[in-house]
Amino acid sequence: MFYKVIRVLVRGLVFLLNGRYHVVGKENLPDKPYILVAPHRTWWEPIFFALVISPRDATFMAKKELFKNPILRFILVHAHAFPVDREHPGPSVIKKPVKALKKEGKVLIMFPSGTRYSEDLKGGASLIAKLSKAPLVPFVYQGPLTFGGLLKHQRITIGVGPEIDFDFKAKLDEKQTKQVNEDMEKAWDKIDNEIDPSFEYIPPKKKHK
Repeated sequence: MFYKVIRVLVRGLVFLLNGRYHVVGKENLPDKPYILVAPHRTWWEPIFFALVISPRDATFMAKKELFKNPILRFILVHAHAFPVDREHPGPSVIKKPVKALKKEGKVLIMFPSGTRYSEDLKGGASLIAKLSKAPLVPFVYQGPLTFGGLLKHQRITIGVGPEIDFDFKAKLDEKQTKQVNEDMEKAWDKIDNEIDPSFEYIPPKKKHK
């Protein structure tokens, strides 16, 4: 119930902050649990992704540090987020999303690169897909990359591509994982070109503590 209430409030807030967003390829959304995979470009894009997949509920990973604040923890937990220790990830990193997909019927929002500061894809998406039998669906965010641009009502477009080819019966080895990662990158490039070929994403420089 909390998730649905928050979604309504967030939809209204997004409209006030940026106006209407656009969706390309919404017909590609499966009518079943799936893993939404996207290149990580902003901290607010998961909000738009969650609105696009509505009325389906989403779940996502969030770094454990965010759960230290009791108020933020309450919001994250009721928004179906679960903590992840990026330095020492445990079995729950795989078990929790697989359960959310297989038993709870949710959509997993996942950024295979892990953070906005990395361009290297990991193998987590392939492993979760293999264990849950949920398809990988590529999403792309094109729009303002700064919060100031968001407030200026710069155009936002969310692109959705068809399911990425995945052989669930094949043994998940390094070769298949590499192929899936390459297919994801090709799918994102294709969606980007369909929306706006001139769009260029420049990863932010990681802040040093």
